[in-house]
Amino acid sequence: MLGGMVTGSSQPPRTGATVWLTGLPSAGKSTLARGAANLLASGGHRTEILDGDEMRRTLCRDLGFSRAHREENVRRIGQSALALARNGIIVLVPVIAPYAVSRASVQTAHQQNGIPYVEIYVNAPLDVCRDRDVKGLYAQQQAGQLTGLTGVDDPYEPPTRPDLEIPTHRQTEDESVALLHRFVARLLTNHSLSRHS
Repeated sequence: MLGGMVTGSSQPPRTGATVWLTGLPSAGKSTLARGAANLLASGGHRTEILDGDEMRRTLCRDLGFSRAHREENVRRIGQSALALARNGIIVLVPVIAPYAVSRASVQTAHQQNGIPYVEIYVNAPLDVCRDRDVKGLYAQQQAGQLTGLTGVDDPYEPPTRPDLEIPTHRQTEDESVALLHRFVARLLTNHSLSRHS
């Protein structure tokens, strides 16, 4: 539940942050987001995960997978993350967001509102993601049951200057989660961000 500002409080208002995890399907975005969120919560931070699949079933259920709809999907999720971060939530967003211009728009919106935003590139080669195929998407595409799969027959524009790159194919899940957690923890320290009292 989002907390409102309390007038007369001796404590300064606290700001959250948005941590956007981009990468190919089955790169490990949701896994890392869950792991880092658990560690952050255990450290007293209020966290929320805006998972791409869940958002497709709820806030963005009216959208398809055309370029315009994918851009609108990212815009809506970005606005949701911004609203949560304004209220002191550390928002982890494991969403592919395949187009660089869409991610840049979300970043700009955060900057204009004075809300920290970082972009994490969860980087795993296409062959590795095919082998993992957590949701069976690559198998469906190969069988001709699915078209428009990001990174296969629909574009994915990887970040050229991410705030952090996590090569999930070169380290264990625990190592990747720890790397993400350390990075976000430093961000929170640098910005004196939200923590439960």
